[in-house]
Amino acid sequence: MKPLISLQNIVKQYRSKQALAGVSLDIPTGITGLLGPNGAGKSTLIKLLLGLVRYSAGTGTVLGHRLGRSGRRIRAKVGYMPEDDCYIAGMSGVEVVQFSACLSGLPEVEALRRSHEILDFCGMRQERYRTIETYSTGMRQKIKFAAAIVHDPELLILDEPTSGLDPEERESLLNRIALLHREAGKSVLISTHILPDVQAICTDVVILSKGQVVLQDKLTNLNRTTSPSVSFRVLGDHSRIVEHLVGQELQPQLLSDQSILVESERTDLSDSIWAAATETNTVIRSLTPAKNSLEDIFLQTIKESHHAGS
Repeated sequence: MKPLISLQNIVKQYRSKQALAGVSLDIPTGITGLLGPNGAGKSTLIKLLLGLVRYSAGTGTVLGHRLGRSGRRIRAKVGYMPEDDCYIAGMSGVEVVQFSACLSGLPEVEALRRSHEILDFCGMRQERYRTIETYSTGMRQKIKFAAAIVHDPELLILDEPTSGLDPEERESLLNRIALLHREAGKSVLISTHILPDVQAICTDVVILSKGQVVLQDKLTNLNRTTSPSVSFRVLGDHSRIVEHLVGQELQPQLLSDQSILVESERTDLSDSIWAAATETNTVIRSLTPAKNSLEDIFLQTIKESHHAGS
């Protein structure tokens, strides 16, 4: 399948500052997490994809349309949720979403019907009739998300979608994004600083640093450890089971989160841990295949890119 977004050596120069320094990437269907420290070029890249800024050099396509020549057609197929609030004072929530639908070409009555449908999906009840200035951060995020999807776009670009949300609201929004991908076939590009969000729903990861792509891969590949390993947690004291596993010629490691990591090429590793728990009367709370930490991967990648550029 052709990539949704394909960029070749994209450069964006702002006078003396180079925001993007030869970005080349192919973003496939799925949910892609766009990561990077502040000033890495994420916002510039999003604006460029939407045709809101001109690039200085390079070529690229979004949904098969050429960058720089088809901005309006690209925006018609993309749903964009900006990080900052963007609404007209005095409008109710449903009016904001209806206005976005009308801008996308829907007739006024159909836009209103569609807006109510989407707001139901987003969990907005009677508060949809209140003016948006009275909304909490969570409500404003819901309205921005509803406005981004009201015209049924092929691709969603979400900039910090869970910023400022409490844990319950954050989980609900992530579930809606995953549902749109799973049930409606929507592809999503999420720019975020919240790495657990990426770990929870993304299929691919792109990391930017100093205007360049320093890592792009499937999340499953990044999570895969170099050798077979299992992570488990116990209830109460872990010393007896650790000692027992050492006696079985295994090398358990106690991690900072109090879980225990065991690496081994043995095919019966999980069975050995359960047997050790039985022998030592230890209660295992959870046991899962170990995976690399996305946070460690991110920090190491950024650190290496800084050293390479110095």
